[in-house]
Amino acid sequence: MKLSKLALLATAAAALPFAAQAQDAGTTIYSQVDDSTVGTIASNDGTIAILDTGAYQAPLPIATYAQREGKWTINATKAQLDGMMAAAAAEAEKKLAAALVDGAEVVSADSMPVGTVLAMDPDADQYVVESGSSIITLKREHFAVGQTGALTALFTSAQLANFTVEVPEGAIVETPEGKMTRTADGWQAMEMGTTEAAAQMSASE
Repeated sequence: MKLSKLALLATAAAALPFAAQAQDAGTTIYSQVDDSTVGTIASNDGTIAILDTGAYQAPLPIATYAQREGKWTINATKAQLDGMMAAAAAEAEKKLAAALVDGAEVVSADSMPVGTVLAMDPDADQYVVESGSSIITLKREHFAVGQTGALTALFTSAQLANFTVEVPEGAIVETPEGKMTRTADGWQAMEMGTTEAAAQMSASE
């Protein structure tokens, strides 16, 4: 099944006479296709009910669920839903890999400009974002590509303020790509050993 069929699930279910309203967490969901178990409701905010299949947590509109013969159902099997979720995850990862690069502009979850990617180390799972005179260190799981295609930190601007570290001009910071210093003209990389050499010269004077 293609990704577009996630939308078809909601459309088909909405046309049924017993379209579901809010479901309680723990409700078992069955397949209309073969009556097999698809999963259980993990949570519901009244609009989206998260269906936990054991492999994925699928966010489905409540209109996707319909009541048949005393059971809550969707018109897909667990294998079909897991396949759609796996394809969606692979597509999201592909977009993130292309967007999360040095110099990429970052926005917050509430669409406020944050800064740009200053340095990153995928192996150590460290991504440093420069935000004016400050830096913010995040993990890969903290990023996603939004609907507009923008690289998005999965925190609001207010939440990101708690992770922000002010760096005075002239200060040297250790980043995943080496030592860097903040100057009046912006961030500049430093050659390895510069700090140690300066310290030795200062000590000898």
